[in-house]
Amino acid sequence: MRTPLLQAADVSKVYTLGERQITVLSDVSLSAAEGEFLVIAGSSGSGKSTLLSLLSGLDTPTSGRIAIDGREINGLSEEALAPLRNELMGFVFQAFHLVPSLTALENVMFPAELRRDPLAREKAEELLRGVGLADRVGHFPHQLSGGEKQRVALCRALVNRPRLLFADEPTGNLDSANGRAIMELLLELRREHGATLVMVTHNEEIARRADRILHLQDGKIVHESPRAA
Repeated sequence: MRTPLLQAADVSKVYTLGERQITVLSDVSLSAAEGEFLVIAGSSGSGKSTLLSLLSGLDTPTSGRIAIDGREINGLSEEALAPLRNELMGFVFQAFHLVPSLTALENVMFPAELRRDPLAREKAEELLRGVGLADRVGHFPHQLSGGEKQRVALCRALVNRPRLLFADEPTGNLDSANGRAIMELLLELRREHGATLVMVTHNEEIARRADRILHLQDGKIVHESPRAA
């Protein structure tokens, strides 16, 4: 049996505020196979976004271990993590996080340029054409609508063809029509690239399309359900 692409074992996150200790996550274990669509669901404050930050190496757990492609990441320095994130992972956030001084094309090219990819522009242009933004490549983020910004962010996440794609409420800042359109694009591009998708969402319509749903409550996984038939 193949090793899962993503594994977390007994992961906890505790914050210390003065004399108080606040446990956000407690002994969370999960795995995601190559090509799987895994949703982490739960109410606000359940620890979903914290868990995603830990799984992607953007934050460090208080205890437990996280491994990607068989390599433990929670002991790695930021210097060692940065190229791993850029080469293996893609990120789509609710707040877009586009660089305001870069055009749509430049924002998408940026991760590929960090890898010194000579085809960075070609790949970025192809992705932007694929999401209907061929006529917006020279526009800056402030000149784009919310739906257009999220499409640019999606292209940026996919430009290095990541094997593991993390998405944190990617439709949360969009109206329902744009949200559905972005979700269709995300799933279509994921199928094309064969990436594993790990998504945080409270949207039940989106969650029903996942291969598995992990339900988080008070920092613990309380239930796991397969996709509805």
